[in-house]
Amino acid sequence: MAPSMEERTPPMTPQLALRVAIVGGVALVMFAVIFLRLWFLQVLSGSRYIAQAQENVVRDIPVSAPRGEIVDLNGNPLVKSVLVPAIVIAPESLPAPYSLNSANFPSQPHEDYVLYDKVAKILGISTRPGPCQFYVYYANSAPHKFTHRLAPIACDVAKGVAASQYANITVKANVSTNIQDYIGERQAQFPGVLSQEVSIRRYPLGSAGAQIFGPLAAITSTELNTKHFSGIPSGDIVGQSGLEYEYNQYLQGVSGDERVKVNSNNQFEGYLRNKRPQQGDTLKLSLDGKLEQVGQRALAQSISLNNGIGGAFVAMDPQNGQIYAMGSAPTYNPSAVSPTISAKEWRYLSNPNSNSPLINRAIYGALPDGSTFKPVTAIAALESGNWSLGDIYDDSADFCFQGGLCLQNSGGSHYGALDLQSAFEVSDDEFFYNLGDRMGFNPYLHPNGGPLQIWARRLGLGRLTGIDLPGENPGEIGSPTLLYAKWKQELQCEHATGLYKGRPKQPAVISQDTVMSGGCGIASSKNWTIGDNVETGVGQFDDQVTPMQLAVVYAAIENGGTIVTPHIADSILSADGSSLVQRINPAPRRKLSIDPSYLAAIQEGLRLAASGPNGTSTNVMGSFPEPVYGKTGTAELGDSSSSPEHSWYACYVPASATTKPIVVVVNVEKGGFGDVAAAPVARQILSQWFLGKPGPFVQGTPPPGSNQF
Repeated sequence: MAPSMEERTPPMTPQLALRVAIVGGVALVMFAVIFLRLWFLQVLSGSRYIAQAQENVVRDIPVSAPRGEIVDLNGNPLVKSVLVPAIVIAPESLPAPYSLNSANFPSQPHEDYVLYDKVAKILGISTRPGPCQFYVYYANSAPHKFTHRLAPIACDVAKGVAASQYANITVKANVSTNIQDYIGERQAQFPGVLSQEVSIRRYPLGSAGAQIFGPLAAITSTELNTKHFSGIPSGDIVGQSGLEYEYNQYLQGVSGDERVKVNSNNQFEGYLRNKRPQQGDTLKLSLDGKLEQVGQRALAQSISLNNGIGGAFVAMDPQNGQIYAMGSAPTYNPSAVSPTISAKEWRYLSNPNSNSPLINRAIYGALPDGSTFKPVTAIAALESGNWSLGDIYDDSADFCFQGGLCLQNSGGSHYGALDLQSAFEVSDDEFFYNLGDRMGFNPYLHPNGGPLQIWARRLGLGRLTGIDLPGENPGEIGSPTLLYAKWKQELQCEHATGLYKGRPKQPAVISQDTVMSGGCGIASSKNWTIGDNVETGVGQFDDQVTPMQLAVVYAAIENGGTIVTPHIADSILSADGSSLVQRINPAPRRKLSIDPSYLAAIQEGLRLAASGPNGTSTNVMGSFPEPVYGKTGTAELGDSSSSPEHSWYACYVPASATTKPIVVVVNVEKGGFGDVAAAPVARQILSQWFLGKPGPFVQGTPPPGSNQF
């Protein structure tokens, strides 16, 4: 008889029972974990994930804040922001997302080019490739220059990504509402192309004051997180120079964003609640807009009449340093530069033959200033005891000094016995050669110079004035130290080493540390001589002075020795201009102790120079209804009588019953005599300031043999 089933099944051992219990327990725990996780996701976290899923169909488009306005002293707008409709491209939302990390940067994917062509056709933009040049600032490496042939829109996108790869790029501003609606309703056909309001700058003065305001551009990767641009996000437009840079923190404003809803296919479905941008503060200047325009026109006219190559002017309050007007030529159209620039405009501004229109020559263009330097020499000689007010110099022959070298006035003129005032009136070079000679010094004991150099620096030459604009040139005043530095540069240039490595050599014949022939012309000798001090005393040799520095010097003569801090900003106002945020009134740099009798004698000499019977600018300023205290300057640029000369004029007029005082400095590069090219510009500025109109352009005609150096 077969055994029963129960009899055939062996009993479960304790070991097997334990294993079954463990497996069952693990399975139960796993089931419990899965159950709890599902319950957590569905019940506890469901609302959060629903919100995140909804956010996936929302796009935040950053909107830059309109920059604050810049107004003149009377509240007239000089630079203003205007919101206009524009078509922009979001590089990361293109058919083929585009960034600096794209494999084909700066060339772009074919599908993006197809889109660009469609957009170009709608906007009336060319699709023909042309030169496209820009820089990319990679981290921890030198800027990389790209030069490609790209169509205009492709070029704009490449440049925009190079500057800030996550920012939207404006393709065209001031578009019609029809174009906005057409593209907005067809987002599936135009991925990455958006309609957006953008802020653009308008310049009511045209090209006048362009270098003062400065251009704008998208913040670069190297500018992000710097102290000057702290907290400004990628893609924002920032100032690159001028006032736009100096006061960027106030003008910048606070960016907002525009939220749009799209579906899973990235198709536009509507607008959501936006965060409105906050416009920047208003920058109020001490500038007079009308005076600025008059000065710029007069400067351009003089450059044209006298075949000059450039120039600058400054008009300033000698009591507190407020700038009334400042101009530089050649200039440019700021509307074509900020924040984008056409290829044509860029080629012009970058061409050396255009003579650097972006440079503000009023604060950067340091040049020898000729006889406008003579008041500095007079102060130094009087204060150092090397000359007295009662002293007379006999100008009856050429001025000869150590070594047998003789110098003479322009045209070989001689003026007989001269005191300080009459020497200023006729601008007698030999008189001031004599002062430079008397202030000679041992270059080994005083490598930085003697009384002349000391007083030049005290008066503000060879150092920064502290004006509230970036890019100021400190200039230089001739001294043994400066001469030795230039000599080292001369040798480097001759042998193509140091700063000149890789350039062609410029062989020279040198004897006893003096260049006899050849070379680069940076320095002709290593050793300082008394002749160098003599030339320095008449604004020649190595003297390099900016119009702004010279304005500070003449302000000190007018105000009794105070070295003012020039400033162009007057105050920061709220965006609507209704309330004061900050007053800008910097303290003077220093107060010099100059004998009032010395200043009075120099002032009398400047008055005679502008209106005396033999004054070097009497034919321009003598008929002006207000008292002008001025000095011509004609800086020689070569040994030949046919060499071009820089034209200078520096003057001031004390306050009238109804008008504040003013200092005016003008230079015209390679414009000739100071009386001919620079003084007429100064007169028109003075006429506008005191009479309310520029009046006729009164051009000087120096008589034969006159001396204006």
